[in-house]
Amino acid sequence: MKKITLLLVLLTFSLGFSQDLLLGFETGESGGVNGGPFGDGPAPVVEAGTGTNTTQVLKIVGNPAGQPWQGINLTLSSLVNLTATQTMTMDVFSDTPITFLVKVTGGATGPAQVAASASHTGGSTWQTVSFTFNTSLDGAPAPATGVYSGFVIHTYWAPGAVAFFNPTIPTPARTFYVDNIRGPLGTPPVDPAPATAAPTPPNRPAADVKSLFSDVYTPVAVMGYSGGDDNTYNTSWCPGSTSLVQIEGNNTNKIVGLGCEGIAFLAGRFDATGFTRFHIDIWTATPTQDRVFSFKFSNWNSTTGETNAFEYTATNANVMPSGSEGEWISIDIPFSSFNCINTPPGNACPNVSDFAQFVITSDLGTVYYDNLYLHKNTLGVSSFETAKIKMYPNPATSNFTIEAQDLISNVTVYNLLGQEVISKNLNEQETTMDISTLSNGVYVVKATVNGIVSSSRLVKQ
Repeated sequence: MKKITLLLVLLTFSLGFSQDLLLGFETGESGGVNGGPFGDGPAPVVEAGTGTNTTQVLKIVGNPAGQPWQGINLTLSSLVNLTATQTMTMDVFSDTPITFLVKVTGGATGPAQVAASASHTGGSTWQTVSFTFNTSLDGAPAPATGVYSGFVIHTYWAPGAVAFFNPTIPTPARTFYVDNIRGPLGTPPVDPAPATAAPTPPNRPAADVKSLFSDVYTPVAVMGYSGGDDNTYNTSWCPGSTSLVQIEGNNTNKIVGLGCEGIAFLAGRFDATGFTRFHIDIWTATPTQDRVFSFKFSNWNSTTGETNAFEYTATNANVMPSGSEGEWISIDIPFSSFNCINTPPGNACPNVSDFAQFVITSDLGTVYYDNLYLHKNTLGVSSFETAKIKMYPNPATSNFTIEAQDLISNVTVYNLLGQEVISKNLNEQETTMDISTLSNGVYVVKATVNGIVSSSRLVKQ
């Protein structure tokens, strides 16, 4: 436990509730800085403190030329439970009076992230600063009512402010130190996960797909989960944290702490001209009623930053049904459904020549996703011919027949969202499939013959 003065201890106790140490900066402690700084802020430094606290502390330096919202993401050593009280404390040292913004992130229940204003009166002393997450600031909902795993410190804020812009928060030169982040200790909530893998995508020609993540289609770039913001599924400039997990042996990305999460693929920047549809499969245990899942492609137009973007917001009113938590939601929409947004001072809409990043923004907290790609809505319709498989009639009304020169071991029918609707195991050269219960439309039929999977398009009338 860190050394602090008796006065600071008494101030902490006077708050009227138990405050546990959730994050310090001693060598060997778990938690700490999560990724690099954001908003052009300098990287924080852990060093020996001064005055009444000579243990390891975190030094935060402001960049007057950076963004007003610059700051750092932290991972708490222990969860904080803000269901009964929304107040936390932190030891702060500053020469001058300062106000800054803090956030709790990674909420498993309640709002995914909540913000609070914090102030220090200056005087070159350590002070235990308290802050309460009960006011909507920086667009985050309030109050905090859940268990949280992350913490954000924005270097700048202003007394009475509600946002970083209109008016813009000033960014004077400043240096301050923080230590001993405290709050009510939380216990890890049950972490639900999908019981089954995401639906298998249909067979599409490789040239007709631009994939960011899928076991079926090769991604446009090799992306990791740490080591920089150029080619990653886990950018440091968003509080969300992404990791790779296995669901029934299938690679799946898991995001915790939404908020937002960025995907960068600078080594695989691409021209999206001609790609007419977007697809992603998502799964969440969070109730989807009145929630949003927004995503955008960032177009850089051969520059070093965003000039325009294409954004879509999934809600209960379009592709994210209420009550769909606990099941895979397949989103496959025309790219024309995206809204083009110019990024000041640019005026590049509707340019799609240089997609370099993809950003997810949501209040769902934890989301699993798979099969994230753009496509041209084309399928490998000639593959049955190549494999010398016959399928008739096509179009079909109530059933269709498949014939092969060798034994067929499986026939599976998928809708265009990649969802399996009929499957049949067999060991014959010919079989008839009953499709009378299917809605009219286009389907993909996959047949496994001698261990080789071939596919074709089927029209149900």
